[in-house]
Amino acid sequence: MEKKITPYKNSSEGKKKQVEQMFDTISENYDGLNRIISLGSDIKWRKKVIKMVAEKKPKTILDVATGTGDLAIQFAEKTSAEKIVGLDLSEGMLSMARKKVAGKAIAETIEFVQADSEALPFEDNTFNAITVSFGIRNFENLEKGLAEIFRVLKPGGIFVVLETSVPSKFPFKQGYHFYTKTILPMVGKIFSKDKVAYKYLSESASVFPHGEALNNILRKIGFKDVKNIPQTFGVATIYNATK
Repeated sequence: MEKKITPYKNSSEGKKKQVEQMFDTISENYDGLNRIISLGSDIKWRKKVIKMVAEKKPKTILDVATGTGDLAIQFAEKTSAEKIVGLDLSEGMLSMARKKVAGKAIAETIEFVQADSEALPFEDNTFNAITVSFGIRNFENLEKGLAEIFRVLKPGGIFVVLETSVPSKFPFKQGYHFYTKTILPMVGKIFSKDKVAYKYLSESASVFPHGEALNNILRKIGFKDVKNIPQTFGVATIYNATK
């Protein structure tokens, strides 16, 4: 069973509320810190996600846990989708996303919505493609969130997840643990307003099911043709599946 990791261990709030508070707090410097922490690799990983989705020529795309909207914006720029929705729990993150598209032509294509990923405000079978980039480990109830995604995905639609994972081979496994337990929290303390946020992000990544474990959860929900593709020695993984 997945170990429950929350941002603020002394808080009486549930994980969902804590995650919302955390991302509201770090929203202004989230993009820059991500570039530093991933050494720029997250840009390359997202390009692969965009290519997977673009090949399916979806008319409608939902980006769950969209954060500051990077992936949703790139879908608007690099696919022929007619409607793209970026959804997130954090209004702080969404405000940054809206600033990025303000006054641009793509603003007609993208809508940013504050909502709970475990109670999506959409009808069944709404989207041709759904993505989650570094977000599913923040779900309070993983299976409930994935079931909601399955519900609003159209039959034949594609679901793509980009998420951190833990390398299994020497020396990458040892290097990963040193980096996430020592370097990453240090960078977070120096550059972030929230000193515990990046400690939580590394801890949650270390215990989150990845590889075949997550594949099996996706199959349990009902997804078909589930595949996982490790990235950069296994520090991240792209999963794709269909309905």
